This record gives sequence, structure tokens and C-alpha cells, in this order.
Amino acid sequence: MSSDATITGGANTPKVAGAEGVPRAELDRLTDDIVAALKSVYDPEIPADIYELGLIYKVDIDDDRKVAIDMTLTAPGCPVAGEMPGWVEDAVAKVPGVQSCAVTMVFDPPWDQSRMSDEARVALDMW
Repeated sequence: MSSDATITGGANTPKVAGAEGVPRAELDRLTDDIVAALKSVYDPEIPADIYELGLIYKVDIDDDRKVAIDMTLTAPGCPVAGEMPGWVEDAVAKVPGVQSCAVTMVFDPPWDQSRMSDEARVALDMW
């Protein structure tokens, strides 16, 4: 995964790494569609999507269009910790051109409110 592109979003936007075998135009389209898929996943206790909350740390797209995502939770004891990675995998796997998606939960660095986008701050009234 050698060419990097930053995707737009929260204050600490994740990096998208695409293999050299993925043409730039396709990588850009996949990136946009993956972000849209990520924005369709919500923590049921928080009225903001996981992308705008800053829970997505990294997205890797390999030559075979397999996607690997590193994500975190707002707290390690989150009640949906066991379910949310599956929600993310399902949403991203439905993106046209994506062959598969695997999510890894990470807690380093720990999530904090500084990772949230302005959109999430508005939704949560956290100014």
C-alpha cells in the first residue's frame, strides 16, 4: 500500500492507503463511497455517525480491492463493541468494487472528543 490520500471529514481524518495497482480515479471513487458507507453507521447511543465521531483511524485498500479498517470506540466498554465492527464490515463490503472488508478494533491512541468533526459537535451540542 504505497500511495496515500487523506480523506476529508473529522478533525483527525483517517488515511486511505491504496496499492499502486489501483488507478487513482478508482481509488478516489472507492474512497468517496467508503466514506459514505462509514457515515451510514451510527453508535445507537450517540446521534452522530462513526466517521464524524472520529472512530475510523485507517483505511487500507489493496490491489485486490480488499479493505482493511482500523477503528476504535468512544470507550472500550461500549455496549456495542462486539457488534459495531460487523456493522462497519457489512456497510463497506456493499460498496461497488470492494471485494471484502475486515475491521480491527484498536485503542491506541485512545479516542477523545478532539477527534470529532464540527458536524458531530453540532449534533451532540458539544461546543
